[in-house]
Amino acid sequence: MAASSNSSLSGSSLSSDPEDYQPPIWKSYLYQLQQEAPRPKRTTCPQEMESRPKYYGREFHGMISRDYADDLLAGAEGSYLIRESQRQPGTHTLALRFGHQTLNYRLFYDGKHFVGEKRFESVHDLVTDALITLYIETKAAQYIAKMTTNPIYEHLGYTSLLKDKMVHRLSRGRTEPRRVTFQREEKISSPLVRRSALKDTSEKQCSYEKIHNFKVHTFRGPHWCEYCANFMWGLIAQGVRCSDCGLNVHKQCSKLVPSDCQPDLRRIKKVFSCDLTTLVKAHNTTRPMVVDICIQEIELRGMKSEGLYRVSGFSEHIEDVRLAFDRDGDKADISASAYADINIIAGALKLYLRDLPIPVITFDLYSKFIQAAKILNAESRLEAIHEGLLQLPPAHYETLRYLMAHLKRVTMFEKDNLMSAENLGIVFGPTLMQPPEQNALITLNDMRQQKLVVQLMIEHEDVLF
Repeated sequence: MAASSNSSLSGSSLSSDPEDYQPPIWKSYLYQLQQEAPRPKRTTCPQEMESRPKYYGREFHGMISRDYADDLLAGAEGSYLIRESQRQPGTHTLALRFGHQTLNYRLFYDGKHFVGEKRFESVHDLVTDALITLYIETKAAQYIAKMTTNPIYEHLGYTSLLKDKMVHRLSRGRTEPRRVTFQREEKISSPLVRRSALKDTSEKQCSYEKIHNFKVHTFRGPHWCEYCANFMWGLIAQGVRCSDCGLNVHKQCSKLVPSDCQPDLRRIKKVFSCDLTTLVKAHNTTRPMVVDICIQEIELRGMKSEGLYRVSGFSEHIEDVRLAFDRDGDKADISASAYADINIIAGALKLYLRDLPIPVITFDLYSKFIQAAKILNAESRLEAIHEGLLQLPPAHYETLRYLMAHLKRVTMFEKDNLMSAENLGIVFGPTLMQPPEQNALITLNDMRQQKLVVQLMIEHEDVLF
């Protein structure tokens, strides 16, 4: 099998230190097979067909039989035509000669031509891609089945760079949710209170694990998979690309790539409505900087503001704050000189939390927290909420911990701001918790439990986190 050492063919957006980096060997066997694949040969109809759809050309032969189409294509590998089905008038079939036989595919058009998932601008492109795929899958079926068994992923500069980034991030410090060994203490009966009373001297630092955000991608020019090092064949949609870090792999290889995505800040187009873990990894922070910056500003000048978080700021000014964060990131100016009304900053924080694609209390844990709130025994209820908190993704846990500590401080000024833990629970319940099914009736029925969960997290912040 021939091989190429030209690493630039991979299209990878990441590289390691030039002194440590060894270019991977890109396997060109499948590339060679693509070059050998039969080329499309259009079999034209000798007469003009009045019934021909406007989106087909002279390859359309009207309503002819399968046998007649087979005769027209015989002996010419890669030849093709389109016919109207005799059994189902109005439907069309692509007849394609490959492997000394005629293959028939139901052909569709919705602005683009397709027989499966891929959609093409022209029938010629569709046939070209089909011939490449058929040829490679016929010639290299065993090779393709085994090509993921010896990946070069761990040896790529991409992975080396990830390790360097991880060491840097861990040095910044972030601890796991506290998990301590219980000790017998007669005066403190609650296991949850015991946990909070004990000090864990061996807290471990934790990385924020993130899966890749793969999306089908059309690569222009030759591209090689950054997992298995094999060529990504086909004319379009040859593989998938992580929209957060730029990793390029085969669709089948994407299922084997570890959850080690390190988002590239250049690929993160916005701050609001961006996945929470993606944002914190891209900015090298333990929490979204929006949360930190807004809370710091609120605690600087707004803790005694009556109706804090309940009173709404002007929506157009809140939108201005959103645009400022999306445009300027942590350089966004939300000072008193820019926005004198603290309710605008509070509103922007609520908007950020509400617009997360995955809420702070994640969809998959929503029902666990709702059920916990329904437990009648107060101690058992707190234990159930605590168990749910420990299951949150690290970035979600850290964001919630920081927010609850802030809201606890807000309640200390209740005499001035009139915001109790219950009032804050009413405000933040639907913001932090959203049911997986966007059902208004479910949301309405769960409002009491949503409020109670947040209220209890504020009141018992010191023992729950």
